[in-house]
Amino acid sequence: MVADKQSENPNEQNDNLDVLKSTQTIVQLALEKLGYPEEVFELLKEPIRMMTVRIPVRMDDDSIKIFTGYRAQHNDAVGPTKGGVRFHPAVTEKEVKALSIWMSLKAGIVDLPYGGGKGGIVCDPREMSFRELEGLSRGYVRAISQIVGPTKDIPAPDVFTNPQIMAWMMDEYSRIDEFNNPGFITGKPIVLGGSHGRESATAKGVTICINEAIKTKNLKLEDTKVVIQGFGNAGSFLAKFLHDAGAKVIGISDAYGGLHDPDGLDIDYLLDRRDSFGTVTKLFDQTITNEELLELECDILVPAAVENQITEKNAKNIRASIIVEAANGPTTLEATKILSDRGILLVPDVLASAGGVTVSYFEWVQNNQGYYWSEEEIEEKLYKVMTKGFNNVYQTAVTRRIDMRLAAYMVGVRKMAEAARFRGWI
Repeated sequence: MVADKQSENPNEQNDNLDVLKSTQTIVQLALEKLGYPEEVFELLKEPIRMMTVRIPVRMDDDSIKIFTGYRAQHNDAVGPTKGGVRFHPAVTEKEVKALSIWMSLKAGIVDLPYGGGKGGIVCDPREMSFRELEGLSRGYVRAISQIVGPTKDIPAPDVFTNPQIMAWMMDEYSRIDEFNNPGFITGKPIVLGGSHGRESATAKGVTICINEAIKTKNLKLEDTKVVIQGFGNAGSFLAKFLHDAGAKVIGISDAYGGLHDPDGLDIDYLLDRRDSFGTVTKLFDQTITNEELLELECDILVPAAVENQITEKNAKNIRASIIVEAANGPTTLEATKILSDRGILLVPDVLASAGGVTVSYFEWVQNNQGYYWSEEEIEEKLYKVMTKGFNNVYQTAVTRRIDMRLAAYMVGVRKMAEAARFRGWI
């Protein structure tokens, strides 16, 4: 995943860009609209468990570097917590807490038996060797091993992590547990119990949401112009899926800038040239900024990079009729209000990017039962789950006359609140 340099500053924590504070604000409003008492918000506003760890790694120059890692478990009233582990220099405790809440909401929206979890390590994997990354991955698992497991908390890939990192983590946990335990983690290579369709699951889920969203605007996919910010895992797969389906992808970007062609970009060529971190624009002289990319005229805009890309400052300049959030938290609360008032349909991250956790759930189920499904079965099941989730959120938004973000939070938080109530916690 990629971001511009401004958004990577961990010290930018004003009220509008504080992802934890903004998340808590919507959770509180959603609970109020559902009629829950204040103590429910007090329970759900923070993770029930937050672990900070220090991970020593011997680097290639024989020095020892100490990395800081986090694991947040938001709420396990529904079931074990579930969520990715990101390797990124801008990881913060607040961000990890907010992301764990979003994972709880995603699980609630698509009706999975999970609470939300999230992990992160402050590092820059782009500057680390293969051997250093393995040491960091194994060290992280050793540090959090007491609070994770297939019935406690199940990690998965996230920003700058991949199936190889999941494989190292699974192997380390299996050594600690003293037996092969593929259900400990999802997003693994197929040969180690991974699921078909997992690597492209987030993009598949976003594609399904795009297809559902354009129906509400009486559009056809082959007639649309699409702009995608971010060319990492989600963004690149999404560009390929939409291009192959007949949409015209007129803009993409990475950390170093964007590419724009009003007649449509050659997505297959760009995919062939991108590196493992989703970087391709450095190969071109004619580029635009990420800010310019977001303001291109198009039918569908997909922020697939990082948080706080559409803000109060640029929301009035957005020229898309539909925004589908593939990244976590790319649009601030104030920007959401501006876009909604302008009649732009915004499909929120907690719904649009739920394809990843859905197929992770499928992988976990397959690991637990020792029986594996074909890619066609995975895609069929994912389609049913995502369309049901989209329609539930959209109908809630229409019926209650609210934007889809608040509607998604209302749908997502209800399952947690009810599970906590039946357990007698509140």
